[in-house]
Amino acid sequence: MAQRRALIIRHTPWEGIAGFGPPIAAAGYRLEPVDVGDPAFASLDFDDFDLVIPLGGPMGVYQRERYTWIDGEIARLSRRIAAGAPTLGVCFGAQMVAAAMGVEVYRGPTKEVGFAPVTLTSAGLVSPLRHIEAVPILHWHGDSFDLPEGATLLASTPAYAQQAFVRGDVLALQCHAEMGLDGSFEEWLDGSDNYLAKAGTDAASLRRDYAELGPACAAAGTVLISEWLEGLSHR
Repeated sequence: MAQRRALIIRHTPWEGIAGFGPPIAAAGYRLEPVDVGDPAFASLDFDDFDLVIPLGGPMGVYQRERYTWIDGEIARLSRRIAAGAPTLGVCFGAQMVAAAMGVEVYRGPTKEVGFAPVTLTSAGLVSPLRHIEAVPILHWHGDSFDLPEGATLLASTPAYAQQAFVRGDVLALQCHAEMGLDGSFEEWLDGSDNYLAKAGTDAASLRRDYAELGPACAAAGTVLISEWLEGLSHR
């Protein structure tokens, strides 16, 4: 039997698969990263993969003139999602998934940055997200969206109602349960002083919290993704 393939879409070099990589590989997938700046990305057929994972990035879905690859990625995600194929969106990737499901992505009420737990819905409490209940999870976003048609809300925070949702074999996570042990976090902090100030925090505080709270976040995220993969109907 051929090894299953997982396409990892990187929207920026410093946001990779991080802690989600090992459980996805352990579930039998070959990780195949691609950068949106790669000329081959424009013609890449998402349907050739068993799992597609669009990751985070500092851009907004509404910045389509600046980032000309956005429309093409959304079109391919939309086709994949319509077919019910396994898809996992993380932060900006979750916003791209929401857009591919037909809802608008817009600027949120505030910059939400730092470690904080999410509040699980009743559906979230019986989903793989139960493993992150009460666990401070890393947040780093400033955009939001409405819940797509047919999707089930799994988690919220006071500022952002749509923290996680599921529809069939599609899971979207606005928060970063993949982070906590990955050294690339230093690249996130580099040059982010103005953004962090708008969120009411700073690099020193986040660096301290990452060292203290990150390992538990990453551990919970690993279990979350492992269980979600086990439950996929398209396995």
